[in-house]
Amino acid sequence: MDTKTVLPMLAHCIVAASPIRISPQHSAEMISQLLFGETCEILEKDSDFVKIKMNFDGVEGWVLDLHLEEISTVQTSYLVRTPWLHYSHFSGNYFLSLGAEVLENVTPEHDVTSKEKLQKLFVELLNVPFFSGGRTVMGFDADGFVQICFKTIGISLPRNVGQQSEKGLVLDFLWESDLGDLAFFEDESGVIVHVGIMLNNAQVIHCYDKVRIDDLDSMGIYNRDLKKHTHKLRFIKRIL
Repeated sequence: MDTKTVLPMLAHCIVAASPIRISPQHSAEMISQLLFGETCEILEKDSDFVKIKMNFDGVEGWVLDLHLEEISTVQTSYLVRTPWLHYSHFSGNYFLSLGAEVLENVTPEHDVTSKEKLQKLFVELLNVPFFSGGRTVMGFDADGFVQICFKTIGISLPRNVGQQSEKGLVLDFLWESDLGDLAFFEDESGVIVHVGIMLNNAQVIHCYDKVRIDDLDSMGIYNRDLKKHTHKLRFIKRIL
């Protein structure tokens, strides 16, 4: 018997981070993560898994049904703005990652600019390891790192690097770039495959094996550890 049923309903995540997989199997590739408090629409059920569409960025995939709780409406929520938060809830205690959403304003914003917030955040996230599909401080991929950093300062970006590259205004020259601009990089076929955040007009912070700061010139990212360029620069865009 086919176990699939259509279940159009709203839900939110009730674990620190739930893997979003490409198909309803534990062994399937993880394409992203649903963080605590983030909401989604349940599209379909298949055994222990449900297919969801995230409200934040539109990502579709499969998560464990037990990681979700049905809700009637999307409530006002507050972002976790620190790398880690010990959060006490009536259902238990949680260690939540940056970008999770809670009902109480437990990490209030300070009266500083978006660029100042990013600059502080970068210091705290250095050396977080690369993790394909990751959106938490336990591990990011390149576009997940960028997305969560900007979510923390109130800017929504798509999950996929190709879609991120469609946002913002292209800068004409490298020297025009400033803190918070996005640098995009292409492969040999001209496909956008990597993204980082400019620190100034000569340095970029990005997730490549880990969150790291590297030099940037007109050719692309120069990795001092490897003593070579690792990513070919396509263009830089202004988001802020």
